[in-house]
Amino acid sequence: MENLELNANAYLPLRDVVFSTLREAILRGDLKPGERLMELQLAAKLGVSRTPIREAIRMLQQEGLAVTIPRKGAQVAAMTEKDVADVLLIREALEILAAQIACDNISAECLDALEENVKEFEKALKTTDIKQIVQTDMDFHDMIYNSAGNPTLVAILNNLREQIYRYRVEYLKDESNYPQLVEEHRQIIVGLARREKEYVSEMMKRHLDNQAGAVKNIIHRQE
Repeated sequence: MENLELNANAYLPLRDVVFSTLREAILRGDLKPGERLMELQLAAKLGVSRTPIREAIRMLQQEGLAVTIPRKGAQVAAMTEKDVADVLLIREALEILAAQIACDNISAECLDALEENVKEFEKALKTTDIKQIVQTDMDFHDMIYNSAGNPTLVAILNNLREQIYRYRVEYLKDESNYPQLVEEHRQIIVGLARREKEYVSEMMKRHLDNQAGAVKNIIHRQE
């Protein structure tokens, strides 16, 4: 908690600024699983009142980044293998569905944008900016979601994205995953361009299964 500083933003409500600050601290590992989130201590550290701290902790709980333990209060949630399995199982089913529908609807412009995204992703991977790496990865998947042309499916996937953000960050912190990840993105584009639903489904499943396996290995090491 020594490195905890408020990410000031004049355009956001204070609770959102506090939430962003605590969220990044958890994802970076500055606030560790099991560490208590004490309102008074955090308020003093960040120079704010307890109210935005309390509201931010509630938002963290909605994302699965914090939990409330009876008689102990709020603390940083631990990642468990079951949590990963549950969330990624749903993600896999929905992303494969989105990719299959996108095979029918994807435009040449979107395929070009996906190709450009891979180039931007490779550039991001050469930096140490994990936020940019994660955002570029999310952009790739978002383009596929939107190409499906199904607003209900997109809304469900966008809601799920917040729940998997932590796992995505952990996966993308490991540079050894990068070459395989880039190749998987390229093969997904190949499947979409050929409009081969079976192939793109296989590639998307492989892509997400590899991520799930990598995250489970991280959890094992942390335990």
